[in-house]
Amino acid sequence: MSKSISQPGFSTLEATEAKLETTSNNIMVLLIDDQAIVAEAVKKMLENEKDIQLTYCNDPTKALQVAFKIKPTVILQDLVMPDVDGLTMVKFFRANPSTKNVPMIVLSSREEPDIKSQAFSLGANDYIVKLPDKLELIARIRYHSKAYINLIERNEAFEALVASQTALKAELKEAENYVRSLLPEKLNTELFKTDWVFTSSTDLGGDAFGYHWLDEDHFAIYLLDVCGHGVGAALLSVSAINVLRAQSLPEVDFLDPASVLKGMNETFKMEEQNQMYFTFWYGVYNKQTRELVYASGGHPPAILISNNKIIKLSTPGMVIGGFRDISFTSAKINIQPDDRLYIFSDGVYELDYDNQNRMMTLDDFAQELLKPPANNKTKVQSMVEFSSKAQASEYFSDDYSLVEIIFNPPPS
Repeated sequence: MSKSISQPGFSTLEATEAKLETTSNNIMVLLIDDQAIVAEAVKKMLENEKDIQLTYCNDPTKALQVAFKIKPTVILQDLVMPDVDGLTMVKFFRANPSTKNVPMIVLSSREEPDIKSQAFSLGANDYIVKLPDKLELIARIRYHSKAYINLIERNEAFEALVASQTALKAELKEAENYVRSLLPEKLNTELFKTDWVFTSSTDLGGDAFGYHWLDEDHFAIYLLDVCGHGVGAALLSVSAINVLRAQSLPEVDFLDPASVLKGMNETFKMEEQNQMYFTFWYGVYNKQTRELVYASGGHPPAILISNNKIIKLSTPGMVIGGFRDISFTSAKINIQPDDRLYIFSDGVYELDYDNQNRMMTLDDFAQELLKPPANNKTKVQSMVEFSSKAQASEYFSDDYSLVEIIFNPPPS
């Protein structure tokens, strides 16, 4: 690479800037000195250094403009110049956003400690009594340039990371909104009243639930809990919920919970879902007979509160997707007026009691369901408050999903 010293006007500036864009480790030296003899001496010192490019500015009033154009990795600056004091130049460079971090080596014929102190206090990185030995000057240029290039690369990497995280957060928020859009509306009809809460422990969780009419007489209720959290778990839960909403399992009777669980198990095989599986509770309520038929696969039992008694509703069954060609069984129960049904994920009760060195049990949670709700709160809100107080934190380590269905509630 041939070396050149550029005068103000700088015919080589555009080429220099282009080279910087294509060579990340290129060392760009800006020399600011009103003495051409100094520039020639520095040029001779650097002419055999193939990775160092020198640009010379003999007019300190144009130094900032030149620095902005060539983007130096180190600045060599004379201390005594006409029109602009060298220490003032240091201050200007440090105040300018585009040069505030560029290493500055002050060149001076003066050795006074107080001048050195002022230079360093204003932001100079180094101080050399001119003219230094060639090896020393090259070593200092390389040292300061390398540190500056590393700083730029670190900052660029950090900015890219922040931009990536911002974009990912926006996409996760969009995905979270989509997951929430699949959750059912809360109902208040002559047949029943529903309420629910869904709190994910991360931006995206593995819980999902729903309810809808299968026909004029049958109402399906279901909740599933995918192992793990994050995008993968959310995608699996969304896929499963959409299958249930669309009733798109082949050769499956959606009025028969055992048939639904078997169909889901065959459709969502663990080895085809990145080794993920889910637990599942599914029930069908017949409004004519007031009979609830249900089945579960590895899921916590639903809790029915009837006549102030706790009834656990579950059937034997493995997790969905874990094993092929397994059968599930259904069970049934008659629903009485004012009965309350709760289906939930294990995140509502698998909590560490604060200062008790034990975990909340399903029975602890069920006993709390017997109690009336707190003042001015729904029962679902009261249960969230109970769980939060038990662990002394409003943040849950697992997804918190709880669905309440009150059959034939009394008129308000």
